Amino acid sequence: MQLLHQVHLVGSGRLGFELSNDFDCHVFLLDGGSEAALIDSGVGLDTELILENIRATGLANKITKIILTHAHADHMGGAGQLRAALDAQVIAPAEAANWIRSADEAAVSLELAKRAGYYPEDYRLQGSQVDVEVREGDTLRVGALELRVLETPGHCRGHCSYIAQTETRKILFGGDLVFFNGAVILQNIPDCSIQDYATSVEKLDDAHINALLSGHWVLPLRNGQKHIDMALQAFRGLMVPKNLL
Repeated sequence: MQLLHQVHLVGSGRLGFELSNDFDCHVFLLDGGSEAALIDSGVGLDTELILENIRATGLANKITKIILTHAHADHMGGAGQLRAALDAQVIAPAEAANWIRSADEAAVSLELAKRAGYYPEDYRLQGSQVDVEVREGDTLRVGALELRVLETPGHCRGHCSYIAQTETRKILFGGDLVFFNGAVILQNIPDCSIQDYATSVEKLDDAHINALLSGHWVLPLRNGQKHIDMALQAFRGLMVPKNLL
């Protein structure tokens, strides 16, 4: 599904467009011309559905990078499979890299999520080699495009967002940072922090984001900053934005 001139949606679960496995986050394909990248990788179940969608774009042989926003299962569980299938590097937030390598279910709160019914009890997280670790202020090249790395904890530790300026849009690939109508995802897990969340959203003040490409739900392709500002104003008013879940 082509969203923008240089962005395709190749994976999406029940909190989105049901393009792939129910438990998948949105998986984006960013076309930089000479090379392409995936943003996030889905849960690792029925990964062939994501690969089919990638092949339909005609860009499969250009993909050199799989860029992860964080280590929750729905965003990184498919990274190892996609890395092998596409011969691509996996790039991840430095704080989360070892959890991804070791498939540490406790560190990424998967045990709690399964107990709460978010994943099947028999689901097992698959780890992946992480080739590149990124931190605040780093930049990534995807062909002609540059992505700026922001560390954005709050939803969880080891969460990064990526800002890209394409030919037509300034895009935030925000993972689970902020969503349509200023929603957030706060969960009762050890590394979710309202204070860190507020600080992370504050980094996007006056960022002039056009397309808000979050990890789930509706995807504003214009006026994305409006939705970010709704969350920002709630935090500034000492309140908590509405929760997506």
